[in-house]
Amino acid sequence: MKRALRIGILGGGQLGRMLLQSAANYHVETFVLESGNNPPASSVSHHFISGDINDYETVYQFGKQVDVLTIEIEHVNLEALFKLEQEGLKIYPRPSALQIIKDKGLQKEFYKLHHIPTSPFYLIHRKHELHSHINFLPVAQKLRNGGYDGKGVEILREVEDFHKAFDAPTVIEKLVSIQKEISVIVARNVQGETAIYPAVEMVFDPRYNLVDFLVSPAELTAEQNSRAQKLALDVINALNSPGIFAVEMFLNTDDEILVNETAPRTHNSGHQSIEGNYCSQYDMQMRVLQGFPLGDTETVKPSLMLNLIGEPDFTGPVIYQGLNEVLALKDVYVHLYGKHETKPGRKMGHVTILGDDKEELLRKAEFIKLHLKVVA
Repeated sequence: MKRALRIGILGGGQLGRMLLQSAANYHVETFVLESGNNPPASSVSHHFISGDINDYETVYQFGKQVDVLTIEIEHVNLEALFKLEQEGLKIYPRPSALQIIKDKGLQKEFYKLHHIPTSPFYLIHRKHELHSHINFLPVAQKLRNGGYDGKGVEILREVEDFHKAFDAPTVIEKLVSIQKEISVIVARNVQGETAIYPAVEMVFDPRYNLVDFLVSPAELTAEQNSRAQKLALDVINALNSPGIFAVEMFLNTDDEILVNETAPRTHNSGHQSIEGNYCSQYDMQMRVLQGFPLGDTETVKPSLMLNLIGEPDFTGPVIYQGLNEVLALKDVYVHLYGKHETKPGRKMGHVTILGDDKEELLRKAEFIKLHLKVVA
């Protein structure tokens, strides 16, 4: 038998864990690099290496062990990736695309350069520069680097909010009057072929600026869905990289669709695809990495994905209250991420619900929110 393809993953969180669960269906050997002793992906990989994904030498040496390299988080050492790619290693997404997306300032300038509609913005370097943009308020201020899972964003509505602003290189974006927040997952292979998932609608938890739940497919007109998919495709084709990408967008009250951010990896807005679409985003990424044909993105059944996050006031060894009641429900699928410690707002798992219509999905979601609690 031909030697198994060696696949390396930079990052060992829940996205890596779910990718590895799909990898188990293929003839591959998996390697994960992440700091710590037992991140979520460590228990399901063939080889787990504890190390810093931001350290040049650690990433470079890790890359020398594998045939193809991917990421589950964008905050990695780019210099090492460029060097490995120069030496012939296949890296998806390509470091050039990752370099643009990793820096939210470069990302916004990229949209502007390629005439991709996005909210008006300015780049600033220090907090005091906000006083030159008072007439631009209200804004969302985003750290150019390092923000993740709702962190690294502040809403500044008036001058009195400047005390909580970041004193670092940031993007300030004009606040948009939002009708819906939507996301489209797109896969692109080495040949430039693409597969596009239907748009999903995201509802956010204001406490943590995280997705509370999403509904797939989104309640959009056929024209709006087509427009969102085309816009996502324009972004990915401009990036010119194989991989799987999530393009998050705003549908504003003027019926315009504006690109908010792009993620160069599998994404929270695609978790429901495991049960809700014929080919999940994770299986799709495995296909891209191995050079296999892209999968079928069509919807099996309408779905709702509910994030399970740590309850307020609970920190410590995790306990899932109400798990039996939820697992007894029909067409409900629980995914726990294998994190041993919970804290307020930490993503600990998700639940996917399948149903015939949105009302049924929302009824089941309310039951689950009432009964399933992540505590310590």
